Amino acid sequence: MVSFLIFLLVFIISVAVIVAVLYNRLVAARNAFKNAFSQIDVQLTRRYDLIPNLVESVKAYVKHEHDTLTEVTRARNAAAGELKTAAGAPGDATLMQHLSQADNALTTSLGRLMLVVEAYPDLKASQNISQFTEEQASTENRIAFARQAYNDEVMSYNTLSQTFPTNVIAGIFGFQPAALLEAESGKREAPKVQF
Repeated sequence: MVSFLIFLLVFIISVAVIVAVLYNRLVAARNAFKNAFSQIDVQLTRRYDLIPNLVESVKAYVKHEHDTLTEVTRARNAAAGELKTAAGAPGDATLMQHLSQADNALTTSLGRLMLVVEAYPDLKASQNISQFTEEQASTENRIAFARQAYNDEVMSYNTLSQTFPTNVIAGIFGFQPAALLEAESGKREAPKVQF
């Protein structure tokens, strides 16, 4: 009887240790993808902060392109709002889709603005515009790397939470699958800026 109780106690402690280890792995994986999203947050915020300077630089040259400038500003504000919302729950499929759509709309409006810039030789030669394009290209690369790192962490988390025996622990403790942050068209391209 004593040996059975010792066996039962060892079994219970072993199960508790296994559950704790698997739970901790899930928490670490969830925290890793949330941290990766925070890097996207930093880079997208950097991108959004560059846009008002561009708009101001362009405004001085092209007074009659008000609609294009307004569209860029509106798209930037919408994307920044979606980023703040998504930062509250990284991995939520709906929020990731809304962020992706807003960012795609911003990229499209920036492309239109850059077409306007190309139509004005003095504007193309502006040091402010040149500096912006350099900063934007650098930021777009950083965003692409941050998005890839986030998606890699989400994939690791989802794989961990969906494989046995961790999936049992994930189900018990309510770990939900996380969503990837994908470009709207399935392929993300940096806006083309040519002078």
